[in-house]
Amino acid sequence: MHDDVTTARPAAGHGTGHPVRRSVGDHAAAVRDLVAPALAAARGSGTETVEVAALLARAASGAAPFPCVLARDTVAAVALPGFDNSQMDGYAVRAADLAAAGAGTPVELPVGAPVPAGTQPPPLDPGTAAPVMTGAPVPAGADAVVRIEDADPPRFPEPSPDPTTVVRFAAPVEAGTFVRRAGSDVAVGDLLLPAGTPVGGAQLGALVAAGVATVDLAPPPHVLLVSTGSELVPAGERPGPAQVHDANGAALTAALAASGARVTHRVVPDVPDALRRTLAEAPGEVVLVVTTGGVSAGAYEVVRQTLDDAWFGHVAVQPGGPQGLGTVTLGTGRDVPLVAFPGNPVSAFVSFELFLRPVLARATGAEPARRATGRAPLAEPLDSPPALHQVRRGRLDDDGRVRMVGGPGSHLLTHLAAATILVHVPPGVAHLPAGDPVDYWELR
Repeated sequence: MHDDVTTARPAAGHGTGHPVRRSVGDHAAAVRDLVAPALAAARGSGTETVEVAALLARAASGAAPFPCVLARDTVAAVALPGFDNSQMDGYAVRAADLAAAGAGTPVELPVGAPVPAGTQPPPLDPGTAAPVMTGAPVPAGADAVVRIEDADPPRFPEPSPDPTTVVRFAAPVEAGTFVRRAGSDVAVGDLLLPAGTPVGGAQLGALVAAGVATVDLAPPPHVLLVSTGSELVPAGERPGPAQVHDANGAALTAALAASGARVTHRVVPDVPDALRRTLAEAPGEVVLVVTTGGVSAGAYEVVRQTLDDAWFGHVAVQPGGPQGLGTVTLGTGRDVPLVAFPGNPVSAFVSFELFLRPVLARATGAEPARRATGRAPLAEPLDSPPALHQVRRGRLDDDGRVRMVGGPGSHLLTHLAAATILVHVPPGVAHLPAGDPVDYWELR
């Protein structure tokens, strides 16, 4: 391991210093261009073979690796459907037996033994109709199903019908009607789910249905999260004079984990050597470093002072203006992306939502990869700095109107916790009266 980790390189195409403020879109693109290739490379660097039954148990318990992504193509072990089965409750028939049926000349057939789901029926005798339930096997010899509501009478007889029970049909039926053919969804050995597919509920259902015993999963990306600030103490420790609990570490650890990452969290003071040691001692699997604090223009900006080759500048957003981006060399000698957020808790959280979460969620299959969006009228007037893209915290009231939760201050963490939406006010807007529509992202 190297003990001289002191610098980071700027993201491609970006220099150092204080450029003109970037737009939110430009910075989001810069983060994506830097981070997405590293996450993709990490996904292909190793696999974990997991039994599908164990994966289902993990999903039920909420444990890792959810969300997760398939590392290799997965093929079906059994056909879907595994046998011809009925799409409807109705009568299994031979289409040829109903060829002459008409409204005034119904065809009358004796009723055979019923076919409930989960039973293997005998072959259907010619000139017979067998009651068949949805999902039950279509008897050999039958090639169509007539819905029960299209039969006369439009109801099934008792489970053990009288041998003389008959049913009438007033229309012909085409062969294949309401029959799900074996293998019509997927055949044995066919591609079921390609590599790179995020595994969610629908995918787990397909894996189980297709008889897949094991899958190869990509490892969750390992993120080193570093909270900087001599005033910070980790959760559970008693703060000293002029110290505060590390809210950023708690909020972003949870947010990163919910986005599919494995997180190692560290708290370091505003001392360059402490940050250097933390980077030098980073776990070997780390593929991304995220820092909070130390990126602005103060006298003790430890991230900016230590990693002086990265890009540090301002984005035209409130909160979250100061940002950093580059590539840092860890103690293992590997280069990994660095995404540096400001230190105020709301600024750090909003920065994560705007710039990093979309990239990470796409790579890991976390849902939703993009926050659900909406547009609704303001319940109250709103002021915004016209040069900035303002992101306010809010809720929808019972009338579907947007109400602000707290002010624009980047320290109002309890108001962030109470918010259910992030309200977006674009640049160029200084004031919006009540009733004007605004765009928002859903947080929950």
